[in-house]
Parts: sequence; C-alpha cells; structure tokens
Amino acid sequence: MSSASSVLADDSLVSRLDRMLLPVEMLMIIVSGLFTFGLMFLAVFSVGGREFFGSPLRGYVDWIEMAMPFIAIFGISYVQRSGAHIRMDIVIGAFRGRLLWAVELLMTILIFLLIALLLWGAWSHFDRSFDFSRPNWSRDSSIDINLPIWPAKLAVVAAFAVLTLRAALQIWAYGRALWLGLDRPAAVPFTLSVEQQAAAEAQQVSGRD
Repeated sequence: MSSASSVLADDSLVSRLDRMLLPVEMLMIIVSGLFTFGLMFLAVFSVGGREFFGSPLRGYVDWIEMAMPFIAIFGISYVQRSGAHIRMDIVIGAFRGRLLWAVELLMTILIFLLIALLLWGAWSHFDRSFDFSRPNWSRDSSIDINLPIWPAKLAVVAAFAVLTLRAALQIWAYGRALWLGLDRPAAVPFTLSVEQQAAAEAQQVSGRD
C-alpha cells in the first residue's frame, strides 16, 4: 500500500528541475479533475433527460470513452512524484541508507523503461489516428456519434511523456542519493511517519486559520 509522503527541495539542479516540472503535473491533474466533474455532469444530464424528457444524452458512451484517458492517467505523473502509487511500503520501509536508494533506483529504472515503451506504442496509435487531410483530423471515430478518437490518444501520449520525464528525474535523484549517501534526497518522495504526518496536517490546519 501507499503511505503519506513528502518531497524535499534544495538548491541542486535536479531539485530545480523537479520544481519546474511540478506546475505542469499540477495542471494535468486539475484537468483530470475537471474531466471527472464533467463526466458526473453528463451522467446527471443523461439520466435527467431520459427520466423527464424521454431522451437521454446522445452518444453518452462515446463521451465516456473520450474522457477516460483524461480521468484515468492524465495526472499519473503527479501521483508518481508524490509517491501515492500503490507500493510495498512494508517491505521498502525496512531498508535504510544506500540499500534503500539502490532498491528505489532499480524500481524507478524499470518504471522508466516500461513507460518509455508504452509512450512509443501510444504515439504509434495516435499517429495512425491523426490526419490533417481528413474531417476532424481523424482517421477513426467513435461508433455512435463519430467523435474523433485522436484527442483521447494524444492525452495518453502527453501523460506518458510527462511521466517519462518524472521517472528520469527520479532516477537522477535516487542515483545522486546513492552516490553521495544522502539521508533525505530532494526531488523524490519519502514516507512520513505517523508523527510527521500528524504534525504536517496540524500545521496545514493552523495555516488555514
């Protein structure tokens, strides 16, 4: 499972790059949230139209299919940065020092390789779908109302591209921590203890007051 985590910052280049990428990731996760809210609105509109007017939203399933990439994976890089993905913290948490950073580095390299391959495949799918010379710039479309498919495929490409950059930064940060023997490296998530999590939440609430 995943525990609460935090990301430190310092004056290193990898930390500065981390902070430069963060606004892009935050924007993407906001867009993902807006699509989730929009899908809820479409559901209410469709059910209300069927119940009160005998006519649900036309192409409702097509709109859901188009929104799914934005909802499911568009904010995945932000989740990777914050360490909120499902992790075996009970195992990794038993490691300390360079052994911990070596394990994290190995796992992040594997993530990077996997996402790079998925990015290549996602771009191939987008490239087959997109065509400037065709109506709506699309070679394929949804079944019911003929929505162009390429925007959804492009969202997958964008999500994987940013995640690839995030994984590359984390590889750098973990490698730096391993080489220098750092206790608290910047630009990577580290798990908070229960006491640290409670203190952070108390400070956040106090700040709002």
